[in-house]
Amino acid sequence: MDLPLRKLGVAPNAWAVNQAIADITRPPLNPQPVILATETKSLRLDLAKAAILVIDMQNDFCHPDGWLAHIGVDVTPARQPIKPLQNLLPTLRAIGVPIVWVNWGNRPDLLNISASVHHVYNPTGEGVGLGDPLPSNGAKVLMKGSWAAAVVDELEQLPEDICIDKYRMSGFWDTPLDSILRNLGRTTLFFAGVNSDQCVMATLQDANFLGYDCILVKDCTATTSPEYCWLATLYNVKQCFGFVTDSEAIFKAIS
Repeated sequence: MDLPLRKLGVAPNAWAVNQAIADITRPPLNPQPVILATETKSLRLDLAKAAILVIDMQNDFCHPDGWLAHIGVDVTPARQPIKPLQNLLPTLRAIGVPIVWVNWGNRPDLLNISASVHHVYNPTGEGVGLGDPLPSNGAKVLMKGSWAAAVVDELEQLPEDICIDKYRMSGFWDTPLDSILRNLGRTTLFFAGVNSDQCVMATLQDANFLGYDCILVKDCTATTSPEYCWLATLYNVKQCFGFVTDSEAIFKAIS
């Protein structure tokens, strides 16, 4: 009598097992090939192997009462990706592309944060830095579970989305992001969020080093840095690390 097989793991990186058999063939996902226009080449990619990383679209970086605004930065540019993401994310969810929110959210004890990282946020030691309460509302800067580290209200997070806490500019450094993407069989990554020249770029570069295919979605990312930082980011992505497209090109490819 054949015993039923039970799934172990997350598809497509899953086994089927019983007392006698371990089926480790890992059936593939149904392909969803599309042709996507980018600024350098047309890509033939498989949406069944794709995910989008939405990086740091959180209150501390994008809200007028957040940490960046507190130190005098105009966060208007950081809010520009909100509308394009409101349009793009539901479309990607509908075709099964995972939405991965990668947010800076520190441990309450900050035990994994070095002095050099503290210095970025509090260079004099006298200001409002990591874990300190914002004067406007008392939310603790980039603290996991705080208003400061939460995604802005305008962007909806759904239960099926994936949330990753990061502790450096790269979303891959000391986080489970790589393991999760590999379990899901996702090798092509779209990149969105802020700041494009800092956390987005650092995460994209690490993804490239790890062997992922990287696509920056131009209208879904932004920076509060000077324009030359933005232009250098676009240049370096196209020259060294991947491709640049926009949400309209993605809609066209899907349709």
